[in-house]
Amino acid sequence: MNLLQIRDKIWSTACLNACAPGLEEKLGPVVLSSSVLGSVSPYYIQRYGFSPDCKVVAFTGDNPASLAGMKLEEGDIAISLGTSDTLFLWIKEPTPALEGHIFCNPVDSQAYMALLCFKNGSLIRERIRDDCASGSWDEFSKALKCTVVGNNGNLGFYFDVIEITPEAVGIHRFNRDNNKVPDFPKEVEIRALIEGQFMAKRIHAEKLGYKIMPRTRILATGGASYNKEILQVLSDVFSAPVYTIDTANSACLGCAYRAIHGLVAETSVSLVDVVKLAPEPRLVVTPTAGADQLYQPLLKRYAELEQKVLYSPNSSILAKLQEKEKSKTSSRN
Repeated sequence: MNLLQIRDKIWSTACLNACAPGLEEKLGPVVLSSSVLGSVSPYYIQRYGFSPDCKVVAFTGDNPASLAGMKLEEGDIAISLGTSDTLFLWIKEPTPALEGHIFCNPVDSQAYMALLCFKNGSLIRERIRDDCASGSWDEFSKALKCTVVGNNGNLGFYFDVIEITPEAVGIHRFNRDNNKVPDFPKEVEIRALIEGQFMAKRIHAEKLGYKIMPRTRILATGGASYNKEILQVLSDVFSAPVYTIDTANSACLGCAYRAIHGLVAETSVSLVDVVKLAPEPRLVVTPTAGADQLYQPLLKRYAELEQKVLYSPNSSILAKLQEKEKSKTSSRN
């Protein structure tokens, strides 16, 4: 609800007062996610046959529950590559910003989780596939294999629709000298798209306080996670191994894990111990040797060029809205 002072684990009085009078009393006190609140009510016992011994564990949201369902650990990243791309991050020292969301970690009271959403996901990947690879994922993958890591310094920003992170729109291509260019060769275009998408994800994750660790794993799901060449770029950009996971109904699964954990949490049993017999993710790719040293300067360049794109007249959201309004006025006239 964004009403919590996440570090102090108490309701924010200013936020509560801005929403409604007497809200703190209605919400009740904040408790740890693993807290047992009591036994199930007589209604559920009589109506649905619940056991009188059935315990009720504290609530958490669907996104934090997904973190539990995907069994993320400290330093891990989960990335869903779908119509929109979504990142789940396990963070120790968050730096909240206007973009993205920071939550309390539902399985570790001393940690946090971050959530980032990127609107231009699979649809722009499919469009570039159609334009540059004859509509074939095999040809798309070949283009990624035959182009060099780092794309010879060519960088691209691909926002067919107004992006969430960052708030920009349009297609913007830059050569190795940071000069804007109208187009790339088809193979370069494909790599520029995929590298750009993953560099943006790493840059914005690190803005929220995420730090890549030696034991960091990337857990990938969604349609693009079936493409090994796309995952190889992901692994290279983040300098971490990529695993695939089956996360169907991950929020529901996470709630089930948390329910079990809630019953034993008072005995200092961790969620990791609770889910140790659950299926493990499958390793797909590891970083290419030398990729990290190559991407470090590219990440810096990409972040600087992103600012240039954000304040470019052609990518300004305000300019797009004004253009749209002008078009409407012309139509009426």
